[in-house]
Amino acid sequence: LVEATYGNRLHPKEDVQARLGDIVRRTVQRGGSVLMPAFAVGRAQALLLVLQRLKREGDIPPSLPIFLDSPMAIAATELTLRHRRLLRVSARELAQLTDGVRFVETGVQSQRLSRNRMPAVIISASGMATGGRVLHHLQAMAPDERHHIVFPGFQVAGTRGARLVAVRADVSHLEGFSGHADADELMQWLRGFERAPRHCFVVHGDPQATDALRFRIGNELSWRASVPPHATAVEV
Repeated sequence: LVEATYGNRLHPKEDVQARLGDIVRRTVQRGGSVLMPAFAVGRAQALLLVLQRLKREGDIPPSLPIFLDSPMAIAATELTLRHRRLLRVSARELAQLTDGVRFVETGVQSQRLSRNRMPAVIISASGMATGGRVLHHLQAMAPDERHHIVFPGFQVAGTRGARLVAVRADVSHLEGFSGHADADELMQWLRGFERAPRHCFVVHGDPQATDALRFRIGNELSWRASVPPHATAVEV
């Protein structure tokens, strides 16, 4: 089985760290805050790492408050630091991962944060704005043109994140933060197989993406490939 989230396109060729730094700088200068709906496990910690790098390099104000508003993201961050030896990140950077980061533990604290008027960066779940604490932050920030909402990763069609365009706040989609391989990267991985599988099932993508990747696999690798309908059962 191979996923096809980006099966019909490539990641944009951009420096996402530099772009995020530019977004934060411009937003803070006009008195606004940056809200990042983020997956609690993996993505939230990656964003903290990038934000700390931006602070160290002077690309964003060193004193800018960063709030991590997700109980699961807080727990995942603590696990990340507990098992830091398993990561390909320098010990120095991991030691500074949560410097100046304020953990928002309770729902009451989260509601209070949504009424904050000082510029800040807020990382909250869920990553596609389908539920969770990020919803009341969106309600408070989306009508205000000073703020900027950044979606750092893939947004499934039909989710609130994918539809969130008709708001007064700026909205950006930084696909470069996505953890999914793009079409060329998926094909490169498949070419590494020592022998072709008997059949390749293309899953986890919208119809256009899965069909495009299925076609490339058949055309470029000469493998048998198909997109199985939902709930298909296969005996192996």
